[in-house]
Amino acid sequence: QVQLVESGGGLVQAGGSLTLSCTASGLTFSSYAIGWFRQAPGKEREFVATISWWSGGNTYYADSVKGRFTISRDNAKNTVYLQMNSLKPEDTAVYYCAARRVYTDSMLGTTPNEFGSWGQGTQVTVSS
Repeated sequence: QVQLVESGGGLVQAGGSLTLSCTASGLTFSSYAIGWFRQAPGKEREFVATISWWSGGNTYYADSVKGRFTISRDNAKNTVYLQMNSLKPEDTAVYYCAARRVYTDSMLGTTPNEFGSWGQGTQVTVSS
């Protein structure tokens, strides 16, 4: 059974930083692309970032976080990280990680429907 567990959320002031972690079990981690999504109250879940199946592989970011967020992974620890810098109040949301079985380095995924397994989410609140 695939399980994804997010951690690292919290309350931070605007301009601050947080690092989220997503630890996976029950899957061959190196065969999965991992994505981060977020959902603010009253809004749809939106794409944040994704990384292909190995640590040096492709990454892709939403325009709204490009240059501020960095996604990385450590396959030895079955963990993906999302380093978030220069946080803004509009980054406030529940952040979810998700896993997608992939077969090439180019398979990343940017929509929720492309990902089959999801974590429970971690709250990030950025105060102004």
